[in-house]
Amino acid sequence: MCRSIKTLRAPVTPEVTQDDIHAAALQYVRKVSGFRAPAAHNQEAFDRAVAAVTEATRELLEHLVVRGSHQSHQHVNGHQHDHDHEHQH
Repeated sequence: MCRSIKTLRAPVTPEVTQDDIHAAALQYVRKVSGFRAPAAHNQEAFDRAVAAVTEATRELLEHLVVRGSHQSHQHVNGHQHDHDHEHQH
């Protein structure tokens, strides 16, 4: 039905774009719903689900801390996120 969702976190995928996140969300919703393209009466629910999963995925990737990674910066949506400074008090 649909291709596999790839790993989007660093260091596996160092540069993650909004398109990467949206594509993963779309694949997830397609798999869960069982529809590659929803009927017109389901389109709004399908689109809302894709948007919600996209946002949840972006937020997850933005806040993940990968121990042992040589990268101190996670790139999501074109933004650089510095985990080293995130946890300092």
